[in-house]
Order: sequence, then structure tokens, then C-alpha cells
Amino acid sequence: MHGPASPGWLLVALCAVTGTYCLLRMRSGVEEQRRAAGGEALMGFGMAVMAVPAAVFAPPGWAWPAYAAVFGAAALRALWAARRNAHHLHHLVGTAAMIYMALTMAAAPAGAHGHVHGASGAPVLTGTLLAYFTGYVLVTGARLIPVPAAAAVTAVPSAGGGTGVGAPRWGDRPELARACRLSMGIGMLAMLLTM
Repeated sequence: MHGPASPGWLLVALCAVTGTYCLLRMRSGVEEQRRAAGGEALMGFGMAVMAVPAAVFAPPGWAWPAYAAVFGAAALRALWAARRNAHHLHHLVGTAAMIYMALTMAAAPAGAHGHVHGASGAPVLTGTLLAYFTGYVLVTGARLIPVPAAAAVTAVPSAGGGTGVGAPRWGDRPELARACRLSMGIGMLAMLLTM
């Protein structure tokens, strides 16, 4: 969370780019994908704001409880959406981690917001979240490894009357959505490691 400047800016960039791509995914024709992308965009931008180095911006004391409230509302939405799709349980864990980090920062003594080390949270909860996100990153990364078998390609008529390969729109590409989630998982690990 507000750690050293260089890694902090890299984390800000990673999370902001991920959040931006998630906004693009919200233009998908699939309603469930749009909903998931909206929650992931909020997570990406929220993580980017949380990762800004403290030398540049140290939020006022009221910001952390407000941050926890925003992600509390997102957690309730993820819990409600989990009834239809189990993927939202991952969103629920992510929003819970954001609430936990915001409350940890709110409980930190004044002036300790520059480094999370002075505001370490509950070691068991931090360790549990680290284990979850490590597993998530490993599984998601493994799913991105190309499979040697030829992928099924559907032929669609091209403008010239022949057949061409129909490419999905940028917002509908599952491998990019997985890469987006992998990036946020890595970012969450980096933030939790500073606690």
C-alpha cells in the first residue's frame, strides 16, 4: 500500500491499466461479463489509488473508512451476484481484502501511513489472504499457458464472400480477461506483502 516510490508507481500503472481494460470489457455483449468487468474495474482503480506512494499523496484520515465503505458495498454486490455465478466469490474475497487493508491503514498511528509495516494487520488474516491470492495467481497463470492442441476456430463469411476467421472483440477475449485477473492477483499479493 503506500510503500517505496518505484515499486509503488509500477503497481499503480499495473492496476490502472488493468482497470482500464476492465472498462473496455464492460462493452461486451454478454451481460454477466459486463457485470464481472465492472467489479474488476473498481478493484483495479481502487488498488491503483491505494498504491500511490505516500510521498506524492497521503490521504486524510477519513479516506480509509470511506474506502472501506465503498468496498463494503462492492462486497455486498459480489455476495449477491455469487448466487448466479461462483466467480463472484473471488470478487468477494478481493473486496474483503481491500476492506481489510483500508481498515488496517485507518487504524495506523498518524504518520505511519507511509509504510504499512507500521500498521500491520492480523497476521493470520494476512497469511490467509496471501495463501489465497498465491493459489489464485498460480492457477490463473497456469490457465494462460497455451495448450498444444489446435483450438477450435469457427469460419464466418468474410466481406469478399469467402470464409474468414471470426475474431472476438477485445472485450470478449477470455485470455485477456484471465490476464487482467492475474495482474490484479499479483497486485494484491504485492500489497498484502507490504502489510
